Amino acid sequence: MKWLIASDIHGSAFYCRMLMEKFKEEKADRLLLLGDLLYHGPRNDLPKEYAPKAVIEMLNFVSDDIICVRGNCEAEVDQMVLNFPVLADYAVICVGDKTIYATHGHHLDNFKNIRKDSILLFGHTHIPENTEKDGILHVNPGSVSIPKQNSPHSYIVMNDNGLEWKDLTNGETYMEHKF
Repeated sequence: MKWLIASDIHGSAFYCRMLMEKFKEEKADRLLLLGDLLYHGPRNDLPKEYAPKAVIEMLNFVSDDIICVRGNCEAEVDQMVLNFPVLADYAVICVGDKTIYATHGHHLDNFKNIRKDSILLFGHTHIPENTEKDGILHVNPGSVSIPKQNSPHSYIVMNDNGLEWKDLTNGETYMEHKF
């Protein structure tokens, strides 16, 4: 099992293209997207090469491999152009002995009573995170296109051994968590 996990593309064709290259290079089985795919949002500057239609085309090309949750910038119109479900507020995924709760992160209060020893995946903040709180691993891949607090453009590779946070621009691991 090998998954690539990413969040907050925000319509950047430049960084989405890089993400698609990493998805192929990593030979990942699935691409788990944590929302905010097409629209840049009212608080963000336009990301490099803002071209939502190009992002749509790239993501639809690998739509059979995508699992996605809704971000705060997704709308019903996005579902009309994307060939995979994008409007679920969260997903519960069981992989081996791991229970993974995936959400965008703008409603984290809804996940206060989840099972201990679980992984809570979320985006939204654009800041990578790897912290344990009350027996739950809180994981944020950072942002593909608009990273914050001097973090790199990034994604996560998850396999049976753990999680690796990788710099999108060079593929180098900058943080990891072993299972």
